Amino acid sequence: MDGAAYFGALQRALLGARRNVMILGWDFDSRTRLSFDPADGRRDAPPSALGDYLNWLVRRRRELHVCVLNWDYPMVFGTDRELRPIYGLGWKPARRVHMRYDDTHPFAGSQHQKIVVIDDAVAFCGGIDLTLRRWDTSEHRARDPRRNVDGESYPPVHDAMALVDGEAARALGNVARARWRHATGQHMHPCPPPEHDPWPSGLEPDLGDVEVGIARTLPPWGETPAVREIEQLYLDMIGAARRDIYIENQYFTSPTLAAALERRLGEENGPEVILVLRLASHGWLEEHTMHILRTRLLSRLLRADRHGRFRVFYPHVPGLAEGACLDVHSKLMVVDGEMLRIGSSNVSSRSMAVDSECDLMMEARGRADLAKAIRGFRARLLAEHLDRPVAEVAARLEAGESLRATIEALAGRERTLRPLEDIPEWSEAVLELASVADPAEPIARDFLELAPPEPEAELKAAPAWGYLAVIGAALLALFALWRFTPLAGLVSPEAAIDWAKEFGSRAWAPIAVVLAYIPASFLLLPRPVITLAGVIAFGPLIAFACALAGVVLAAASNYCAGLYMRRDTVRRLAGDRLDRMIDVLRRHGLLAMTLLRLVPLAPFAVEGIVAGAVRLKLWHLLAGTAIGMLPGALATTLFGEQIEAAFTQGGQVNWWVIGTLGTILVGGSFAVRRWFRRMAGGPAPRAARLDPGDAAGARSH
Repeated sequence: MDGAAYFGALQRALLGARRNVMILGWDFDSRTRLSFDPADGRRDAPPSALGDYLNWLVRRRRELHVCVLNWDYPMVFGTDRELRPIYGLGWKPARRVHMRYDDTHPFAGSQHQKIVVIDDAVAFCGGIDLTLRRWDTSEHRARDPRRNVDGESYPPVHDAMALVDGEAARALGNVARARWRHATGQHMHPCPPPEHDPWPSGLEPDLGDVEVGIARTLPPWGETPAVREIEQLYLDMIGAARRDIYIENQYFTSPTLAAALERRLGEENGPEVILVLRLASHGWLEEHTMHILRTRLLSRLLRADRHGRFRVFYPHVPGLAEGACLDVHSKLMVVDGEMLRIGSSNVSSRSMAVDSECDLMMEARGRADLAKAIRGFRARLLAEHLDRPVAEVAARLEAGESLRATIEALAGRERTLRPLEDIPEWSEAVLELASVADPAEPIARDFLELAPPEPEAELKAAPAWGYLAVIGAALLALFALWRFTPLAGLVSPEAAIDWAKEFGSRAWAPIAVVLAYIPASFLLLPRPVITLAGVIAFGPLIAFACALAGVVLAAASNYCAGLYMRRDTVRRLAGDRLDRMIDVLRRHGLLAMTLLRLVPLAPFAVEGIVAGAVRLKLWHLLAGTAIGMLPGALATTLFGEQIEAAFTQGGQVNWWVIGTLGTILVGGSFAVRRWFRRMAGGPAPRAARLDPGDAAGARSH
């Protein structure tokens, strides 16, 4: 229980690592401090910072590899996270410490599993990430100088992890390797049977010779179906409860699980339900989403509690700063003192279907020793929150007192459990807006995909070589007329510049240039020609503004066309590139649109039409177009200025400007193409998923 115990046990277990350590997390930070031992500062002591400790381990053992898989998070979460090692700043992983980022999750999903596997011999699984602001002791003091990041203190944190060995550890190794392969495409072999026991010294197991169930959430990916064992296990445990259900969780926003609890509360002799949640949210995003959503469900359950068996509590710690509270980050559940689950899943919709999750489940199944251990763990949890001796809590529960009666009888000290009573009402509009943060399903593939082409359509979609030949012949004819006929005297660069400047003197000219981008996009005419003409007509600043406004307006018109265009027509236009565009737009939204504009996968109009056909958010299209076309518009504007100088009498071309722009565009295009290919072409996940049967029957301490 809690970060100090976990980090200490992990540090000792890692000392026994010989071949492989796998770390999966929602966040990983090399600056995470594993211990505050007074001996940490000695020259011969191992480093206390996680990243340095891992580097120290691989240097001591030449056969050891450490593989860290971190969520490839969106920038909204970036302010609290460590810069990636690839940027050359901060922590530098040693040669056999492999740091990778998992972006193979659905749009708005995340890699949320928190697993550490050591040599397939021992494995940790639960709710604690190896990152900052997770360390705390079970005392949860209001002011603990060790709870500090960069000189700023953070509130106390309550959490839990499970440690297993034997078959359960090997099964979690399979789960971790499957996720690693899914995210990176790299296959990792299981470790051979260990010749040592890396179980951390000084830690006595609570349960022995027990079957461990592994439940997962894995969202659908490609042709691989979803795995929703987490949700089913929650429903099974709620349905199996006879006396009581005890839940600690960071969130409570799943309507499905709330409905299951509501049904049990409506029964004449159903179980009592005790929720332990945190008082307040942390950060503006949670406050305006998850915190609002939980109030709806709590109000619903309170109304359904006709028999007085439902209570919601929060841990109160005196002396905290105003607005702060103990952060209940644990994800655990105890039913009847006989079933225990600890894992990474929140009681939220996204943990049931969108995020990757992993929970462990232990059940007494009539064994008195296992039931006693599970009830003892529950007593430890309540004793911590109530600031009471474990024996006192256990004695009341063993005497047959209910959870609710025990909590109410022992509450009242300064540090205690208090009823969560401030449950405001929110309008349906606010609730619907907040629900965007907790999707019940990934964005449906069938919603985004377009109907596959009929065989006739496939034939029509073949390359139109004759059409291309006609266009090429027409361009050659125009070039010959300009080069070898009297038109050469009329259509000269100088004459073209004069015409452009005369056109630019008219008040309506900028509007005409902006509107010209719309037909140019549909007719696949080169937009840079319009931008170059604008530079000559208006100067670089106005031309640049017209170019950006024009491409955004053209993108909006393409989008509107896609909304009403037949699906088979869209597929013929996009061809083989359609599925790649859909997949990337589905997973990355605004970022994907920006990259598509930077390095086009298809013609400008086709990309806009596909975005409309799959109902991409319009603001994603417009913002992505503006951002993605910005470098090209700027480069074309500067090129246009140099071209005008070249053809104006006495003008000088600044070749340094042209060379620098060309280098930046080529280098940037190469980098963005690599990035886009990484986004668009993830490894095939079929073989990477652990078969449900592989997780069954695992035995452990």
